[in-house]
Amino acid sequence: MADSLIYLSVVEVVWVVGLCAWIILERRSPAATLAWVFGLVWLPFVGIAVYLLIGPRRFTRKRRRYAAARSRVREASAASRRSCPERGECPTEDPRLSQFMQLVQRVGDAPPLRCHTLEVYTTGDACYAAIEQAVAEARHHVHLEYYIWAADRTGTRLRDLLCRKAKSGVKVRLLVDAIGSSGLGRRFLEPLRASGAEVAWFNPISLARLPAGRINFRTHRKIVVCDGRVGFTGGINVCDEHSAAASGDRAWRDTHVRIEGSPVVSLQTVFLEDWYFATGGGPTGEVYFPGDEAAASGPWVQIVTSGPDHDLYGIHKFYFFAMASARERILVTTPYFVPDEPIYAALVTAAFRGVRVCLLVPKQGDSRLVAAAARSYYDELARAGVNIYEYGPPMLHAKTLVIDRDIAVVGSANMDNRSFRLNFEIMAAVYDEGTTSRLAAQFETDLHKARKYNLREARKAPFWHRMTESTARLFSPLL
Repeated sequence: MADSLIYLSVVEVVWVVGLCAWIILERRSPAATLAWVFGLVWLPFVGIAVYLLIGPRRFTRKRRRYAAARSRVREASAASRRSCPERGECPTEDPRLSQFMQLVQRVGDAPPLRCHTLEVYTTGDACYAAIEQAVAEARHHVHLEYYIWAADRTGTRLRDLLCRKAKSGVKVRLLVDAIGSSGLGRRFLEPLRASGAEVAWFNPISLARLPAGRINFRTHRKIVVCDGRVGFTGGINVCDEHSAAASGDRAWRDTHVRIEGSPVVSLQTVFLEDWYFATGGGPTGEVYFPGDEAAASGPWVQIVTSGPDHDLYGIHKFYFFAMASARERILVTTPYFVPDEPIYAALVTAAFRGVRVCLLVPKQGDSRLVAAAARSYYDELARAGVNIYEYGPPMLHAKTLVIDRDIAVVGSANMDNRSFRLNFEIMAAVYDEGTTSRLAAQFETDLHKARKYNLREARKAPFWHRMTESTARLFSPLL
């Protein structure tokens, strides 16, 4: 018995040391590396299981496949992109905005493009109505990509509309994440396939080959493209939780945008890259990238993406630069707030510089661990002058950013490591005073349902409460 225990201990030590060496060679951030190493040392069996499930970042084969998909799609869209501003060309004389636009292009994303119209939706029902109208008016194709698509009242209604469009001859392609939309069964999807629509799963999980299909590397994007001319993106999934008609007062608060015009080409490109990655093929042709012959007079929009397929992390860089360069105000709305050191430093430094920094987060999130980790940052931020507001109920799910009076962001990315580095995300950066004012006004409206974080009251919290938050913070690089 004693010999068996010694043998198991030696095997465990060798295994943990080997995994630690692997983690170190992956060259993660020092904080994330130490968190994983200590987790494996102190919780060897649980830590190893968790690491194998969500930890490894080796994505070499899938990166190559995604790179091939990107190359094919961008070649197909080249004809349309000839009419777009070239890299380095800037549509503004403002040197600060020019730097934002150049940053996005330097990390590999699209140039700024002027749209015809841009509309902001702050309720799920208004967003679904607009999407359904755009789908109903589509004549050639409808492309949809979602993290969560539920087989409920909302999801069924949109599915049935897609079935009717597919039967009428419109090309319908639906891409859903294998984890976020795991509740969609064959019975729900069969009507779509029977009507002629194509359905694909993004990075499906196989229990037989778990390391090849890990819980990380999800598509957290929400994209709708109709005929290459009308597009939607933001934080709203397809489920009853976002609908007041279905959920009443419990409906989540979220934000989405509808874009019409040239920037939709960028949304189309992202969707088709993901479609090629998931299926190994896909449509080509100029019909998917229609040129915009009419002169546009709407806001300048730049589509920014991020994902584990490359290490440039464009959304993180955009957020950091936006906060570090803010002069007047920073209004952040996020359901998950677990900042890394650069984002945390940018917020604190901005507050010290006299910038009005406001952070709107949910009072009760849907993850206790994330909520506890988030609250561990509040005291330090509040002491630096950051105004923190806890919203709800209901649940706050919007992901928006307002910088000064001319930069607005609506997207799918949370302010945490998972969104910045581990999942595929997308956002629309809008360089426009009108859109910025609209989001700022919504932020002030949301404050009516929020309570300001009180530093004095927080200090009176029980020891076990503060200990739980501080312990959860240790896992911040992993969340």
